Amino acid sequence: MTYKLDKIYEEKVYAGVLGKIIGVFLGRPFEGWTYERIMKELGPINYYVNDKLDFPLPVSDDDITGTFTFLRAFRDFNYNKNLTAKEIGDTWLNNLIEDKTILWWGGKGHSAEDTAYQNLKQGIKAPKSGSIEMNGKIIAEQIGAQIFIDGWALVSPGDPEKAVYYAKEAASVSHDGEGIYGAQVIAAIESMAFTENDTKKLIDQAKNFIPKDSTIYKLISDIQDWNSGNLNWEQAREKIAENYGYDKFLGNCHMVPNHALIIMSLLFGDDDFQKTMMIVNTAGWDTDCNSGNVGCILGIKNGLAGLKSGPDFLTPINDVLYCPTAIGGETLTDALTEAYKIINTTRKINGLDIIEPKDKSRFHFAIEDSTQGWKINKDKNKNSKTNIKNIEYKSEIGERALEINFENISKEDTCEILVDTFYPDIILGLEGKKRKDFFHYDYISCPIVYPGQNIKAQIKNISKEQIKIQIFIKYWGVDDKLIKIASDNHPINVNEEKIIDWNIPSTENNPIGQVGIIINSENKNDGAIILNYVNFYGEAKQTFKTPDHISKYKRGLSLKEGYYGQIWRNAWVPGLDKWEERGKDFRVCQNIGRGILFTGTDIWKDYSVSSKIILQSLSSGGLASRVQGLKRYYTFELNKNNKITIGKMFYNFKVLKEIDFKVDFFKEYDLKMVVKDNKISGFINNKLMIEVEDTNNILESGGSGFTVADGTLVSNEIKIH
Repeated sequence: MTYKLDKIYEEKVYAGVLGKIIGVFLGRPFEGWTYERIMKELGPINYYVNDKLDFPLPVSDDDITGTFTFLRAFRDFNYNKNLTAKEIGDTWLNNLIEDKTILWWGGKGHSAEDTAYQNLKQGIKAPKSGSIEMNGKIIAEQIGAQIFIDGWALVSPGDPEKAVYYAKEAASVSHDGEGIYGAQVIAAIESMAFTENDTKKLIDQAKNFIPKDSTIYKLISDIQDWNSGNLNWEQAREKIAENYGYDKFLGNCHMVPNHALIIMSLLFGDDDFQKTMMIVNTAGWDTDCNSGNVGCILGIKNGLAGLKSGPDFLTPINDVLYCPTAIGGETLTDALTEAYKIINTTRKINGLDIIEPKDKSRFHFAIEDSTQGWKINKDKNKNSKTNIKNIEYKSEIGERALEINFENISKEDTCEILVDTFYPDIILGLEGKKRKDFFHYDYISCPIVYPGQNIKAQIKNISKEQIKIQIFIKYWGVDDKLIKIASDNHPINVNEEKIIDWNIPSTENNPIGQVGIIINSENKNDGAIILNYVNFYGEAKQTFKTPDHISKYKRGLSLKEGYYGQIWRNAWVPGLDKWEERGKDFRVCQNIGRGILFTGTDIWKDYSVSSKIILQSLSSGGLASRVQGLKRYYTFELNKNNKITIGKMFYNFKVLKEIDFKVDFFKEYDLKMVVKDNKISGFINNKLMIEVEDTNNILESGGSGFTVADGTLVSNEIKIH
């Protein structure tokens, strides 16, 4: 690695992530439209059109989720510099819940990604899973590999050969031929954009990484020729439609036509972010995919300043993105968090220590313009003018922070700032088309904070008077409304800096949806506070069952209609066939093979989980701990062949230890599983029955829940403590 992994690199990664998000959200509301329809109904796309099309912002999207999820392969496979397609394919299986997360599930033989997933599921390893040999040329050359490719370049700054290598390995999980070549060109451009500022040079050099007889190489050369003549972008687009249009490259969404629009927009965009994004979006076809790649390229090349050279693209998204996967604790995230995952992946690949801003704080605001999703609660700021901005703030642990400015606060006229920690409050106002658009890609999620854990914040008072601070949570309670619990008031004098540390009380089994800060004052007060960081730590302590405010199911009586009462269930990742919504709180079933239902985050490390369970007809069932997806977790379970087992799912299931034990169906067993360091212990009726130490590829943290194989398991509740 010759490229310096310094602050400039960190900012370029963050700008690349933001550019990707902006691009996707710009193009998503009219994805698939033709140029002609866009011009007729919307005109040139110079800014977000969400309001015009009644489309929510932000939403989950396959382009964003796949881009930032598949990079987890590095984390899961010990940051291997020579990561393989097979390992990336295993990462697909660990993160994908069939028909729910990340992909467009268009069916085998139609969606390239679904086709590849079905191959992986059937034991056909990558790269064969995405090959022309398996899937045919048309399916293998669709666009998907290109839309997911940006991350592989972000971890290869100034090293296009390595970026092109990673691009091939990642792309070949689901694609082949031109589908790989297009992805490699984008990866090469992005990698070189860290060091080269001339767009024409980037494109000219990038095309030399693919075969000269490929269609992608030829179309790039053609567009370069058109750009060097007297054509404008509209005329170039017409030539693309004529020579490389959808009528010539079949399938649902082929790589070739869309790659052409990316190259065209870069060459005709005059290095201006707004103009380039206008061209690539107005040109039509797969707008969110194309716009996302272009946004990432310009974000890397021009940095944050380039993203801000025109209209304000940053404020509407507020750093927020959603990545729904089988690792639900990483669904609700933000651009800065994802940027530092990429930054630290690059550092680990190159044998360097990772960066943990402000002692691993969840919210640290370490790069200019980052807000990490923090926002003003406008309902509680009726009499005070409040705003939030990222500022330079040098302290012993960092150089930036959030400044919250306010006017005329008092005891009665408080102001609140907050951040979503589970289901975003945007869903409260979504109905009809908007609700359908928001949940187009299923929002699988776990809260990022739980009762029993602590919230820790460092705050400085730079107002004219003493202020008082309360930390609060809001949980999803009665009628799926947010209900507040707040800490005591903490006085902070003028120019005083204080750390507030609050242990979260019980929420009566309900998931926490927001965390925030209330600012008030004894006297009328103008000024600001500086929020240096907010962190969550400690182990969760919670009993999970149907909350008391939800009517219990009774045979023969109808349930309340609508969405009521479901949010508590949506705090769980359903990696199985069925989770019954009536009767027992947890009646979980996997018809064939092994399934899992869990909640929690990677903060959870050493803890115990307990539940009274009943096995119905099945092969095995019990508890799971340190769950890191569908293919990475520990189990403590009972087996129909009269065994107690401690097992480990690490892409394939392995028994770590087992002993004889008489097992009866439809009999209740009180199970407890304890994980501490590398030791896993299993108890029945509070008696230690089995214990083992794991010594290879130890799973150090993760959520907890139930595992079941080939049948049904029943429980009324499960406790984490």
